[in-house]
Amino acid sequence: MSEEQMYRVALGLTSGVGDKLTKILVSYCGSATEVFKTKRGKLLKIPGVGPKTADALLSKQTLLEAEEECTKAEKEGALMLFFTDTDYPQRLKTIDDAPTLLYLKGNANVNAQKIVAIVGTRSATSYGKKITEEIVEGLSHFDSMLIVSGLAYGIDITTHKAALKYTVPTLGVMAAGVDVVYPAAHKGIAGQMLAEGGLLTEYPMGTKPEAPYFPARNRIIAGLADALIVVEAAIKGGALITADIANSYNKDIFAVPGNVGSTYSEGCNRLIQTHKAGIFTSVQDMVFMMNWEKKGLPKAPPLLDLSALSEEEKLVVSLLQQNKEMLIDELSWKSQVPVSLLASLLLGLELQGMIKSMPGKKYTLAQNR
Repeated sequence: MSEEQMYRVALGLTSGVGDKLTKILVSYCGSATEVFKTKRGKLLKIPGVGPKTADALLSKQTLLEAEEECTKAEKEGALMLFFTDTDYPQRLKTIDDAPTLLYLKGNANVNAQKIVAIVGTRSATSYGKKITEEIVEGLSHFDSMLIVSGLAYGIDITTHKAALKYTVPTLGVMAAGVDVVYPAAHKGIAGQMLAEGGLLTEYPMGTKPEAPYFPARNRIIAGLADALIVVEAAIKGGALITADIANSYNKDIFAVPGNVGSTYSEGCNRLIQTHKAGIFTSVQDMVFMMNWEKKGLPKAPPLLDLSALSEEEKLVVSLLQQNKEMLIDELSWKSQVPVSLLASLLLGLELQGMIKSMPGKKYTLAQNR
């Protein structure tokens, strides 16, 4: 356990410090360690930090709790991923409300080349289970694939079981501590998932599942995925919440159509009807829309050659690929690169012909011009 890791955990345990303020603090101070070594007067000059928060950051009790938390995670074999780490899910780094600290247990590649999330009702029908298995079997023919779901009853656990059957790495995103598998009936499956996939959560060790944690968990599922497939869903429920979040993240969403009179097809049909999801007819059609290649086939060349860029430059280009144009302040916030350093990075990228500066301190990819 490094000192920096302990301080990262301490930020999450500090009263009054949430994910957004954590990013601001690290951006201003340079690291989690430096946040706790900054004097009270300087802390109070940071936006969002009041007297109570500053006092909490200076309390040694939080550091003791963080040390204990790190010890528990280490014993459980859980890896802690902070938002500044290179192993942190890159797809989440561009999302404002992404958690700053994640716990990962297992061997899942959370930055796999292709990530598909499959969600649906807990009261899955035999039709829904059959379709889910067929989808996973179809996805098993593609390289660097990770299949994500929520480890719940119904479509979720059917997804994980099918992934194990067809040897596709699968990740369960949890609404509890990584050491608290819920429902308990899925402990066996969760254990099997660790070899090639794993379990992921934002909640500290020992956290029990509570109702508000499930919608929060859904934003991670939506944020991780390139494509979200809703198999069966009622008009209200977690699957529809996940689809709404995925829409807000500009993700590709597909819904399996069903019988008009079926309760658990009503949600999918509504997504299609309101143009919030494309109609799912087959894995082949979805893959065509995602421009993916099958195993053994040559991959299409990337539009941009990012191989010679630094990690910070790659992140900036990635942000501009997802947003046609961005203000320098917005780029700094989402990349967590200080404006002083970002300005030189942007100049370098512009000289390489990769980006263009625009009036009003805005930037865009050169190919967008």
